[in-house]
Amino acid sequence: MKTTPDDPARTRRRLISFVCAGGAFLVLAAIGIYGLVTGPNDADPSPDRSPTPIRIDPDPLLPRLPVITPSTDAEEFARDAAHALFTWDTASGFLPLDYTAVLLDVGDPTGNEQAGLAADIASYLPSRDTWVDLRQYSTTQHLTITDAYVPEQWAGAVEQARPGQLPVGATAITIEGTRHREGIWNDEPVTSEHPVAFTIFLACPPDDPPTGSRSETGTPEAGAVPSCYLLRLSMLDQPLR
Repeated sequence: MKTTPDDPARTRRRLISFVCAGGAFLVLAAIGIYGLVTGPNDADPSPDRSPTPIRIDPDPLLPRLPVITPSTDAEEFARDAAHALFTWDTASGFLPLDYTAVLLDVGDPTGNEQAGLAADIASYLPSRDTWVDLRQYSTTQHLTITDAYVPEQWAGAVEQARPGQLPVGATAITIEGTRHREGIWNDEPVTSEHPVAFTIFLACPPDDPPTGSRSETGTPEAGAVPSCYLLRLSMLDQPLR
């Protein structure tokens, strides 16, 4: 059976086709306008464009070793060294040798006193076996300093020293303070305090840089920063007064 141009069925199909085509056009137009408004998708950067770098700040909660700041001030340097000597954490993952290395790194640059200094430091730190025992209780230690001064006995020691026995700029700083320990015992926090006194023997560079720190042209070499350095430590609680 043939249909006429005015066949209602054909008219309905044609109308439905127009409506669908119009709807699709509106959808595409809407997508295009949204793209113009929002711009390109940064989640998929162009291959020829470098992605924006992400800055990751170091975690301030991560355990760190003490730091001894370079200084030409004898008392300031001695205070820093004293804190480094007494500050440790058995739960940090570090061992006594790691804390020892911090102090040896600022020791006598000639190496003459390094062996003696290492032995001195070992007498202040727990042994490895003791460290393992203290770790079970998450033991930590730090120092508060109440006084730091050049002892009067140092002048007599200098007078008795043979020529050339002491390096240029050698001095002594006696530290007095309190050693604090904290830990966990039977799931309860415990603390202890103990007064301490000791003497740090060190040397600080003169005002004029030494010859070895200058280049052939007479100017200071790049990176040659003068600083005090450690010589030896007295026995704990047997300082110079």
